Amino acid sequence: MIFTNPLGLYLLPLILVPFFLGMQQQNDYPSLTAVPQDGLSRAITWALRFAGSVAIGGLILGLSGIALREHKIERFGQGAHIVLLIDRSSSMNDTFAGRQPSGAEESKSAAAKRLLKDFVIKRKHDRFGVAEFSTAPIHVVPITDHKGIVLGAIDAIDRPGLAFTDVGRGLGMALSMIDEDVLPGSRAIVLVSDGVAVVGRRVQEALRTDFARRPVHLYFLYLRTEGSNSMFAAPPPGAEDTPQALPERHLNKFFESLRIPYHAYEVENADAVKAAIDDIGKLEQTPIVYTERIPQYDLSRWAYGVAALALALLLAAKLCARRIRFVPGGAHVH
Repeated sequence: MIFTNPLGLYLLPLILVPFFLGMQQQNDYPSLTAVPQDGLSRAITWALRFAGSVAIGGLILGLSGIALREHKIERFGQGAHIVLLIDRSSSMNDTFAGRQPSGAEESKSAAAKRLLKDFVIKRKHDRFGVAEFSTAPIHVVPITDHKGIVLGAIDAIDRPGLAFTDVGRGLGMALSMIDEDVLPGSRAIVLVSDGVAVVGRRVQEALRTDFARRPVHLYFLYLRTEGSNSMFAAPPPGAEDTPQALPERHLNKFFESLRIPYHAYEVENADAVKAAIDDIGKLEQTPIVYTERIPQYDLSRWAYGVAALALALLLAAKLCARRIRFVPGGAHVH
């Protein structure tokens, strides 16, 4: 427990004041020693003194900013530490049909945004990071358990992108984010791209070395545009089979050669994207230890509330009180 304004605690001795000062009005009787002891009256007197003490204490604690300190709780669940690596190239702004979205149509990036947000919300125990790439990689959000920050980053992926797709440097960025995450658990990279990218030979060798140093699962969601090449199909006899001519096919072949757990999904519409994401969710169900952060919780409102109740009790007692005046001759005047 902490206090944001601890100087107010110097006033706490005031809670003893009601026990030493009288709280009832004085009457005109010269003496009440002949009156028998009334247990109920004594109980009410002490109850009102206690209420006064509680009212003073509640106000002081409220002014002192009483709060529960932020703390962490270690929990166990099923999930993984996942980096969402998202293509922000201009081709992602088109629909799966290869044209600008209009009417009820949505772009590939808009479909990916909607379904990835749903994926993050459903994955209660996972920790997520977000990286993007086009001409250069962008470190957006480190791996974290703060889902609100992750959802905010995903919200921006359907903004207009740039012309190029440097997936190799994007993967390097995702791997560096995984290196920075020290908590135990399964690691995975979910690459979301329409696949028109060529990874240079030197970058390929660097990625092979990086992937070999750590256990990482790689998932490739290839958002295939209508009429474009399949990443699984071999070219017809006599056709050019190079990364420049068939970048999707050779990107998939490179991923297969990394000797890591790898799953590729070729999707041609939003429903297929959802099915692929659901499949990833089923695959990433390893035991995980994660830390839940409990933020600082302000208790001032509760302190003021308790003080208000005590003051209400004192006010009710005040309204019910009646003054008795002694008149010679034995008459009592209220």
